Amino acid sequence: STTLREACETLEADPTEENLEAARDAWFAARIPWEQSEAWLFGPVDFKGHDPALDSWPVNRTDLDAVLASNDVLTPEFVRNLDPTLKGFHTAEYLLFAFDVEDLDARKFEYLVSVVKDIEITAEELHNDWTGGDEPFGEIMKTAGSNSVFPSQVSALEQIIEGMSIILDEVANGKIAEPFDNQDVEAVESQFSFNSRQDFANDIRGVLNSYTGDQPGLGLVGTGLNELVAETDPELAQRMEDEINGAIAAILAIPQPFRDAILDPDAADEIVAAQEACRLAFDTLNEEVLPVIQQ
Repeated sequence: STTLREACETLEADPTEENLEAARDAWFAARIPWEQSEAWLFGPVDFKGHDPALDSWPVNRTDLDAVLASNDVLTPEFVRNLDPTLKGFHTAEYLLFAFDVEDLDARKFEYLVSVVKDIEITAEELHNDWTGGDEPFGEIMKTAGSNSVFPSQVSALEQIIEGMSIILDEVANGKIAEPFDNQDVEAVESQFSFNSRQDFANDIRGVLNSYTGDQPGLGLVGTGLNELVAETDPELAQRMEDEINGAIAAILAIPQPFRDAILDPDAADEIVAAQEACRLAFDTLNEEVLPVIQQ
């Protein structure tokens, strides 16, 4: 988020095509860890409202344009108090991707820079909620079995599985289904950047990271649910991992861009296959993996 803010400030100071592309690339890069974290939309990201503040969608162009047309001074403090659909990643996306560099006037830069500053502040708050303060949520997770939030270690594992389940369901039955079933381009997440497919895939990569305990993007190898399951049922442990990887592959098989694919009858089979792959992983996780963890 800091790199994104710095790139947008550079773009404001020197609005060139090269700097616009750099700011867009910074937006793409910032999306990866955020989307992969969506398998963990519990704890402070939920009860402190960080998720909607960062990633509400769909955005409404009419409402965004109304903010631009207002007489309000668009400071980070003002943006922070806006409706979630008027700030966060997708407002920044609109301003970075819906306009050419020559269309980015002082008012749009005022909005853009304040939005990305608010993203940075919110991301820092979320990080601190997990790692700092009097009761960092990371410590609460690690001490499961000796605190009131997670009275047992199993309850913490159940929370992780619930987080994985929620995003598997959301990708299949929300992020893909809503725009596809309704043939509604405006309901597509990341529609301006054509990044929808990568967003969906990174959501499920987050599920994979939760399952294996690994963070490939950070070069980290950890202990995951797969190892616990393998102690009881090695075949299930591997099948679950294969199904999650299969869901990622099925999503990436959807023709690009997703906003066009939902209107193309020739892409329907791939879209449905991606939904079915996510639902298969959801069912295996809840009907087979969860009982093993609970026993």
